[in-house]
Amino acid sequence: MGLLKYINAGDLCIAYEESGNTDGTPIILMHGFPYDIRAYDEVLNYLLAKNCRIIVPYLRGYGPTKFLSDNTIRSGQQAALAYDLIALMNALSIQKAIVGGYDWGGRACCIVSALFPERIIGLVSMAGYNIQNIPKYTEPDYPEIEMLNWYQFYFHSERGRLGLTKYRKELCRLLWYNWSPTWKFDDETFHASALSFDNPDFVNIVIHSYRHRYGLAIGDPKFDAIEKTLELQPTIKVPSVILDAEADGVEPISGTGKDEAFFVNGYQRRIIKGVGHNLPQEAPMYFAEAILTFL
Repeated sequence: MGLLKYINAGDLCIAYEESGNTDGTPIILMHGFPYDIRAYDEVLNYLLAKNCRIIVPYLRGYGPTKFLSDNTIRSGQQAALAYDLIALMNALSIQKAIVGGYDWGGRACCIVSALFPERIIGLVSMAGYNIQNIPKYTEPDYPEIEMLNWYQFYFHSERGRLGLTKYRKELCRLLWYNWSPTWKFDDETFHASALSFDNPDFVNIVIHSYRHRYGLAIGDPKFDAIEKTLELQPTIKVPSVILDAEADGVEPISGTGKDEAFFVNGYQRRIIKGVGHNLPQEAPMYFAEAILTFL
């Protein structure tokens, strides 16, 4: 656990924990939904022995991170997450960094790696190429996959918004169980992260995220150009390590090298057996090893 700090970056006052050597190689670790920065606590134990500066930010809508203006759209679209990451790097005067993440955080890392490769030393991404192909979201997937995405369809309705508002911790805990069937986390572990869901923008950000990707919500206009670029599914031109969790209950593994063509400057794929969706917290050594590839 690092020192909690705050910095104004883009639309946000971003809360983040920092640890390690301030003159070391910058490493930025991005969490997903419905988790928070506590997912990386044990990863830090493997990285702190190295000459690195580790920054773990709370995403928009989580923990103490807050919007600077009441008038800013509470967008959870993929371009917004990437915008926040590059804004954080700029605010901290970080010219190049190793970036790693999963779920929403992995998506932000993939987008920044694709659009700003000159700013990235190396990428660690769980489940591979996480940039959404939004025009294809209208196409149905295999029924087994559609079933796993029930929560996304739930959030499309007003009932889902109300359900997330009223039962946010119960719903998120259910997702933890479903997505990490082999992980025996305790109450203390869950509640340490669930505090972040009390952010006043959490519900709006989550609902917008899962509606925007299906074309059911309009994005923030300032991200239109980025979203148009992402529709082209840009390649990632930085060295990358892809982690696939064998027991992932929401993003099942599907084939060797399924997205290798999207990575054009070095690609390693590592399958982590017996581990679910929250890979950094369930298997911190493997996530840290992937990061250390670039040091």
